[in-house]
Amino acid sequence: MTRTNPTATVGAGRSWLQRHRWLLWRRFSQLGILALFLLGPLAGVWLVKGNLSSSLTLDWLPLTDPHLLAQVLLTGQVPEMTAFIGTLIVILFYLLVGGRVFCSWVCPVNLITDLAAWVRRRLNLKANVQLSRSTRYWVLGLTLVLAAGTGTLVWELFNPVSLLHRGLIFGMGLAWTILLGVFLFDLLVAKHGWCGRLCPVGAFYSLLAFKSLLRVSAARREACDDCMDCFEVCPEPQVIRPALKGAGKGLGPVILDINCTNCGRCIDVCDREVFQFGGRFSRATSDNKGRVGAGSGGSRAAEVRAARVG
Repeated sequence: MTRTNPTATVGAGRSWLQRHRWLLWRRFSQLGILALFLLGPLAGVWLVKGNLSSSLTLDWLPLTDPHLLAQVLLTGQVPEMTAFIGTLIVILFYLLVGGRVFCSWVCPVNLITDLAAWVRRRLNLKANVQLSRSTRYWVLGLTLVLAAGTGTLVWELFNPVSLLHRGLIFGMGLAWTILLGVFLFDLLVAKHGWCGRLCPVGAFYSLLAFKSLLRVSAARREACDDCMDCFEVCPEPQVIRPALKGAGKGLGPVILDINCTNCGRCIDVCDREVFQFGGRFSRATSDNKGRVGAGSGGSRAAEVRAARVG
């Protein structure tokens, strides 16, 4: 299926609320978390102190970004014990639900990159630059090397997440430039370019997802009609195909790739209700030994389109 206006047809067989259910929950989560951090400095209600890098909730629950702690240790500094406790809590949480959940349910920069993706679909813009998705791991390594080599937290000077938080409180300043750059990069240069190919924070959190229990499953993959809506909206479309198209190869329906963000967009837009949230040990709800892709026989054309989207 070739779209002339992808936005107009994605999930067209479902109501607006059905097509945006998990997206709305994600926005509630992202904006709600951001509001908790801003209540203190803007309204004097200190439920949470700090920011997404390091915080203290209700004066007793410490949370520390593991990527930040790694940088601090590489600079030669020894943080307080609460930083180690906060890091352990964060690691245990994301080991359970999936590290990239941070990207889709917590990170405020995701609001900007999702907006760029939406505008790109509205204007039917094509990707101009194809960066390897492994680039983000090289950038992650660079942030750690810079911390060790300079003795300072170089990455935190440019981290869009930190800049956005500080900018909302103290004035945007440089943050406007960085955040606008992220938006334009995703819009004009590379589809899902920042989160999918460059962001070292997402790269770090993906390493916590290798055994996470919460997963998206293509539980009814035999009902797939190769409409490609899930590939169109997924920020990491390469994670879908093994679970959706792997029945004949002995692959299960659960998306096990560490870079799945558990955003739920594939669930939202699928008219056939192929996808659902479940556990990493979930099984398909019906026999998948026959065709994959009702009415298409898992056509080669659909496979080619999937590769192009990914």
